[in-house]
Amino acid sequence: QVQLVESGGGLVQTGGSLRLSCAASGGTFSSYAMGWFRQALGKEREFVSAISRGGISTDYADSVKGRFTISRDNAKNIVSLQMNSLKPEDTAVYYCAVHRGVISRRDYDYWGQGTQVTVSS
Repeated sequence: QVQLVESGGGLVQTGGSLRLSCAASGGTFSSYAMGWFRQALGKEREFVSAISRGGISTDYADSVKGRFTISRDNAKNIVSLQMNSLKPEDTAVYYCAVHRGVISRRDYDYWGQGTQVTVSS
């Protein structure tokens, strides 16, 4: 069983930045692809970004491409999401997740509890 704990959320003004982190334990971190998802109030959870096991390949939703950067540190079992030029529509609970296969936008196996990001206009 893999445990994931997100941190770094908060309140920021439009155009600001936040860096989310997700610490993993209980598994072999370097063997997992990792992803970030978000869920806004009243909406379905949506894919944000993913990174391959070794960090070579990344994927981004069109809505965040060019503004968000995903990275990972396999020595520390951490995946991060640097979010720049934030917009009010980025407001959501952000979740990190483990995929036991290759980089993907779906079918994730383990999820964190989420961290709230609020962007004020």
